[in-house]
Amino acid sequence: MLFAHDTEHALAGAAALVNTDQPDGDLLADVAALDSFVQEWGWTGQLRHDQAELDAVRRLRPRLRQLWFLDEPAAAELVNTLLRQTNALPQLVRHDAWDYHLHATPPDAPLADRMAVEAAMAMIDVIRQKELPRLQLCAAADCGDVLVDLSKNRSRRFCSTSCSNRTNVAAFRARKANE
Repeated sequence: MLFAHDTEHALAGAAALVNTDQPDGDLLADVAALDSFVQEWGWTGQLRHDQAELDAVRRLRPRLRQLWFLDEPAAAELVNTLLRQTNALPQLVRHDAWDYHLHATPPDAPLADRMAVEAAMAMIDVIRQKELPRLQLCAAADCGDVLVDLSKNRSRRFCSTSCSNRTNVAAFRARKANE
């Protein structure tokens, strides 16, 4: 394992959140979609289930997306800003099926703040271990999604098997057309 389990989960969750903002439509189209996303990713703590909460989460996405494109000093500054703005106070906690891990916001903090802090805390490990190159843009020409390459040999290039298959089929067809 490259990072601690909670760090890997937070990085994957941040990428998934960023990728809900699609050119052909918002995957967080309404409060119900946000509730499903929260449940899918196992977010704990208080939820308001309202439009204001959804709007705050939507506003967070472009800020998190920046982390995939910043150099180390700029990424560190954004992480520090996110932590400062949310008054993060890291503490070891244990709940549900999780053993001790870090939470830096109270359970009643706004969802967008908890999401920002989880991503920022995970990015601390990425930056300290000089692993920013593991944050990538999908290699599929028709995809703008981000991904976190957690493979041992840094070989992940696509955000999903769908993008990988589509790219490989297109390359195969192009080779066949040139024969």
